[in-house]
Amino acid sequence: MNADKSLIQRRFTHALSSYEAAARMQAEVAETLLAGVAATLPRLKPGTALEIGCATGILTEKIVARWPGLARLVVCDLVPGFAACIAAKSPNWPLVPAFLSGDIEELPIPGQFDCILSSSTLQWVHDFPALAAKLARHLNPGGILAIALYGPDNFYEIRELTGSGLSYLSLAELQDILARHFQILLAREQRSQLHFASPLDLLRHLRDTGVNALRSPAGWTKGRLARFAEAYQAHFAENGGVRLTAHPLYLVAQKNGQTAP
Repeated sequence: MNADKSLIQRRFTHALSSYEAAARMQAEVAETLLAGVAATLPRLKPGTALEIGCATGILTEKIVARWPGLARLVVCDLVPGFAACIAAKSPNWPLVPAFLSGDIEELPIPGQFDCILSSSTLQWVHDFPALAAKLARHLNPGGILAIALYGPDNFYEIRELTGSGLSYLSLAELQDILARHFQILLAREQRSQLHFASPLDLLRHLRDTGVNALRSPAGWTKGRLARFAEAYQAHFAENGGVRLTAHPLYLVAQKNGQTAP
């Protein structure tokens, strides 16, 4: 299933005040992504960078800490309200990012960059091959693409019970797409378990992080919600609560035929 971009925008707008505190998985994924970049390219010192899907600035904070010498940082997000979150944090940063609001698949990208990064965002795009080609065009010679997104086992428990879920690309499929424009420097995947006291706590977490941006085929009536909770408890109980699987994928790639900055 392709994501409804208007629904994504509404769900994440609703989660503006709760996202930062609830997004513990997203924070871990962002940290792991930058650690992978540092291990793969320890001498990388980009002068310009673009971040796709900045949200409240979880990855953005790590970018400016990692590369305090950045001369230009552009961040973008589908949700205009996240601009205020970035503005509230940026007085403590060595530079003020420029914020762009819009869908990265349609948004004109302003200029060229040494590095393009994205964490916990690109699983929502409709046409990843077209986006990969677009990003390659906006990377300078030697430019680096570093992304973290989610794979086919992500939230599989919910998909099993509801029949609803994103059409995730596998790590192998992503590598094949990126290899048309980039040399793959790092490709790895993880599977981890998130734990919640109950199925309803799990659903509240998804609401608070905005990632409930898929339409239930039948809608969430009170009765269907109760049946979902009962089935989830029966099938996925663990350690006195319930589990939810996360399947993050990490890729670092260099624009073909060049040397990294």
